[in-house]
Amino acid sequence: MSEPDADTLDPTSLRTPIVAVLGHVDHGKTSLLDKIRGSAVIEGEAGAITQHIGATAVPLDVVSTIAGDLVNPDDFDLPGLLFIDTPGHHSFTTLRSRGGALADIAILVVDVNDGFQPQTLEALDILKRSETPFIVAANKIDTVPGWNAKEDSPINATYESQSDRVSSRLDESLYEIIGNLSDEGFSADLYWRVQNFQRNVGVVPVSAMTGEGVPDLLAVMMGLSQRYMKEEMEIDVAGPGVGTVLEVKEEKGFGTTIDTVLYDGTVRANDQLVVGGQNDPIVTDVRALLQPRPLAEIRTESRFEKVDEVSAAAGIKVAAPDLEDAMAGAPVRVVRNRELGQVVTEVEAELADIAVDTAEQGVVVKADTLGSLEAMADALDEAELPIVRAEVGDVAPRDVSVASTAEDPKQQVILGFNVDVLDDAHDRAEIDDVRIFADEVIYQLIEEYEEFVDELERAQQDTILENIVRPARFRILPDHTFRQNDPAVVGVEVNSGTLQNNSNVVKFDGNDPERVGQVKGIQEQGEDIDEARAGNRVSVAIDGPTVGRGIEEDDELWAELPEKHAKILEQELTDEIPGDELEALNMYLDKQRSRDPFWGK
Repeated sequence: MSEPDADTLDPTSLRTPIVAVLGHVDHGKTSLLDKIRGSAVIEGEAGAITQHIGATAVPLDVVSTIAGDLVNPDDFDLPGLLFIDTPGHHSFTTLRSRGGALADIAILVVDVNDGFQPQTLEALDILKRSETPFIVAANKIDTVPGWNAKEDSPINATYESQSDRVSSRLDESLYEIIGNLSDEGFSADLYWRVQNFQRNVGVVPVSAMTGEGVPDLLAVMMGLSQRYMKEEMEIDVAGPGVGTVLEVKEEKGFGTTIDTVLYDGTVRANDQLVVGGQNDPIVTDVRALLQPRPLAEIRTESRFEKVDEVSAAAGIKVAAPDLEDAMAGAPVRVVRNRELGQVVTEVEAELADIAVDTAEQGVVVKADTLGSLEAMADALDEAELPIVRAEVGDVAPRDVSVASTAEDPKQQVILGFNVDVLDDAHDRAEIDDVRIFADEVIYQLIEEYEEFVDELERAQQDTILENIVRPARFRILPDHTFRQNDPAVVGVEVNSGTLQNNSNVVKFDGNDPERVGQVKGIQEQGEDIDEARAGNRVSVAIDGPTVGRGIEEDDELWAELPEKHAKILEQELTDEIPGDELEALNMYLDKQRSRDPFWGK
């Protein structure tokens, strides 16, 4: 599209910026959206706020009414703001539009009392990866002890009316948030101090309960969009629609439908569509375009009304045949007067962009949208964990079948992000010994998996250790011969390592080991024990030698290490055994290797 002169630009060709609201689970994302909707209804503008599928449109005149003096509609030619409202799903921030994030701009909601939480950090990570500009809504300012609320007031007016004690408490919390942002690599400040919003993140103190600061929030969103995104909002309104699938849903009377956010052009009833599917792109025809009925008509039979056409930006439910394999996060394109093959190629190219590299062996990954699948793959790549299969959708029995074929038990695993685990998949996993991890925070999911791997490795090491002879160096104490032979019973002190029952005993003549017998019992203060550790003084029955012939009091003796065991201890288990045992091992290896340099290698 050629760039027309700004003065001659047809305002209808500027679309609404798409706003994502994200943040930790209890920090007030939903309440903030409800407040923005509710304020408009109170202002007598109920008809003006339109509820879309998965989105809420707040037109410029409503923004201006709520924001008061902060927004003069004459300064703006963008039509308003479209909030994506899928609360609890921060994964939608990774929904795509042509390789970028679906949202043009985001609000990160942080509770001033609670500060940064796991999902806050995860949301920041997603914003960083997708390079989405955002502002921070520091919510719940009304809960600062002693707060004196001024309903729906801009922040400066209400801030100035607080006592010094209250405002310094709030300042403390706000600067902590600014510090946390700085730790994550973002330069931030209170929004009225920010000169350049492209370089600095603005923090807006708000209350979703009292509406304080909401005027500022809307004013900053409008200002940012108008100033920095106007060019990106230029679209060909009449052109063929382009959008992203938010959700695939069964609807009574309509079969499988796709909730779609349209960010370019127009979609009309009867248009031919190409939609990203699990395998190949789906080619289908629009049967119906559905929008929620206005609030006043909510009692009617159907929750939806049919519309003939919708222009960007908008949320719309599309009913069409063959949508069963459509995927959340996949592209939707209207064909109209273009060649079908070309549109299919465009959709394939967009899907290929998001394809996850898989390995011959690895874990199975499931996620709720293509974008979150991509975020999972990035995170696993950073953690150097290979993926054997990555798909959008709930965990199903066939995923368990794939996971169960892994050669390494550490990879007999399914990681599910924001998805359900079907009952029969649960049952199948128990039978096939497949572990399923499910979480709504990507890095917590990876942490849980890494803990499982550590446990598994520890258990494997423990099993190996149980079956391996442990190194030990011990000395026969003078005047501690209790029996001379059959078996010889002597008092010993363990100098280093672990002396186990049934181990063979050697004595070194120079560097030549000579087997003298086998430990047939260990007693400590009259009690039978299985092993004695460094520092212990115990009596030991040694079958084979006679004290005075073969062994003498004050002799240094060693547990005999089979060469294979010595090799495993040195190469795999040095971190698992105590330092004194490692010392006994190294001394034993030195003696053996001065005779044969390759012993135990």
